Order: sequence, then C-alpha cells, then structure tokens
Amino acid sequence: MLELFGPDIWLANGSVVEVAGFRYPTKMAAIRLDDGTLFIWSPIALTDALRAAVDALGDVRWLIAPNTLHHLFVAEWQRAYPRAVLHAPLRLRKKRKDLNFTPIPVNDAAPWSRAIDHVTVGGNLITTEVVFFHKHSRTVLFTDLIQHFDRDWFTGWRSLVARLDGLTSPEPRVPRKFRYAFVDRQHAREALKQIVAWPTDQLVFAHGPPLQHDARAVVARALGWLSP
Repeated sequence: MLELFGPDIWLANGSVVEVAGFRYPTKMAAIRLDDGTLFIWSPIALTDALRAAVDALGDVRWLIAPNTLHHLFVAEWQRAYPRAVLHAPLRLRKKRKDLNFTPIPVNDAAPWSRAIDHVTVGGNLITTEVVFFHKHSRTVLFTDLIQHFDRDWFTGWRSLVARLDGLTSPEPRVPRKFRYAFVDRQHAREALKQIVAWPTDQLVFAHGPPLQHDARAVVARALGWLSP
C-alpha cells in the first residue's frame, strides 16, 4: 500500500478517477518530517489498509491539496485526522466552501520548510498548483502540470485526444491544454527558475510512473517551452 521511494518518503497508488470519460490514476506521497510527524501530499481515497500503513509511519500533521483539482478525498482525511491541518491554494475556496483549510503559506513561513521547499505556479486558467521539493530524498512533486501515460492507457477517440494533448509523449511533459491556459507566463517563469534550481534527483507526479534518474533534466525539458 505504501512503498518506500527514498529517505523518509513513501508513495501509494489509489483508485482510478474518471473525469469527462478520461481515466486518471491517483497517487499520494507521505513524507516524514524531522519531528516524526507526517506530511501527506495529494491524499487518495482512505481505506482501512492505507490508514493502518500511514499510522505505522507517524502522526499525520499536514494534509496538502496541492492544486485546485486534487481535492476529492481530503474531506475524508480531515474526518479521520481532525488534528491535522489542511493546506491548499486559496483559489480552491471557490470550489470547496465545505472544506476547512488554510492557504499554503509562502515558502519561508511554512512549518515544514526545514524539510520541504515549495513554489506556487499561478497565472493558469485551469488550476493553481504548488510544486514541492523534499530535500532529504531530492524529490520534486508535481500534480497535474507534468503528466505521462502509456500509449495504450486511453482507447478510442480519447487516445487521439490524449496524444494531441501530449499525455502519451515519449517522456513526461506539460499537457498542451495547460500550456494554453497560462495567461501570466512571467509569473510561471519566475516559479520555473526556482523549480529547475532545486538539486532534483527524483520526480513524482500524480498521473504517471515516478522517475528515479535524470529527473532534473526531464523537468527542465518539460518546462523548457516557458523560457523566453
């Protein structure tokens, strides 16, 4: 249920979610901080088995909805861990007025900043996404801004749409619909500078298999279209 991905970071694959007929796998990460508490990135559906595995690692302190699209399961995690603090982009409040969450703070003010860096990528009409970097494992965590599917994951006309969107390209990339949705590219470029400066060894993203080699170069290539 939870697989060790690097020092103090575990990954878990969840159920497949269908959006407009397109099937998307789900993935979460659990990161253990220096004080032994847990930082849960992009929570997936909470099963009894997953909860037992998480509880064996430590106390859940932080729940993270990393963008305005990945929020389907955070309410059940809040009910299961009422003392945990839920953080999400401020823009999510327009969608989920039922959620009690705190906007993700600026990086230096974040309570997890000793172990994890983050940068907000705004200026996009589809979503506001916060990209995280776990220092100990040198892992960068994207949600939807980088995706990668096997060529046979989608079928029929959806396979054609996925190919045109870049979802089934040879390596992970920013889907074309997200590229077109950037209306403030200067803001995105400033975020890009911070992301490519991280000493990344590993890449995790919600929709696609993680990478444990050449990750920094892959991220740079995926975001290279934003360069002036």
